[in-house]
Amino acid sequence: MKKYFLSIIITLMAMANVNAEPIVDIKTTLGDIKVKLYDDTPVHRDNFLKLVKEGYYDGVLFHRVIKDFMVQTGDPDSKTADSTTMLGSGDPSYTLEAEIKYPAHYHKYGALAAARTGDQVNPERRSSGSQFYIVTGEKQSARTLDMMQQRANHDRKQQYFNQLAKKHMDEIRAYQKAGDRENLEQLRKSLAEQTEAAVPDQPMPEEIRNAYLNQGGTPHLDGQYTVFGEVIEGMDVVEKIQNVPTGRADRPKEDVRVISMTVEK
Repeated sequence: MKKYFLSIIITLMAMANVNAEPIVDIKTTLGDIKVKLYDDTPVHRDNFLKLVKEGYYDGVLFHRVIKDFMVQTGDPDSKTADSTTMLGSGDPSYTLEAEIKYPAHYHKYGALAAARTGDQVNPERRSSGSQFYIVTGEKQSARTLDMMQQRANHDRKQQYFNQLAKKHMDEIRAYQKAGDRENLEQLRKSLAEQTEAAVPDQPMPEEIRNAYLNQGGTPHLDGQYTVFGEVIEGMDVVEKIQNVPTGRADRPKEDVRVISMTVEK
């Protein structure tokens, strides 16, 4: 009977290990950081694990450091870069489809997220194949969070309205060509009413609001970049990195380097 129960325990432990979210140890010149990768962002998770196992990150610099914002690394060109080299455009020659999961994952203190190029050249918000950042940010005020939420609601409505307007573009152009302001305004009001009905205001979830008030982060990035993990140990090391003196393009004046990364078994 004891052997039977022991076998059940061993089986359950094995199942727990299989289902556990992967953990990666990041050894840097200023100390060690441990991150957990989320299973509901599998494209980013699997790509990150692949690069770690290949040793892709070994030797890269933290090439962009902004205090009270974030620390960024993952540019392969930084491994052998001299102090005058502009960094930030290196990658493995591919990008990743966005896996933006807000509000499940957000830019809280210690969040691990993928860097990317801007919306103007990257409207799909695809992530860099290798570059990532760890959020430090700062504690937010209630007033700031209220303003951000109002802006987020407005942006959601504007996006939906623009999509509706595209479907009526021929009608809009015809009214404009004819100088028919009355029908143009009636159409605008109709689309605005449809937008209000389809896109109600959404409050910031209380858990997220409290995290930004009490621990900090960068809420203005939510919904725009893929958050695919978080730091579970070593935020004191991240703090050390964010506090180093920086120069041109926010690059540390003295190199801060990733020595190696390993996947925990």
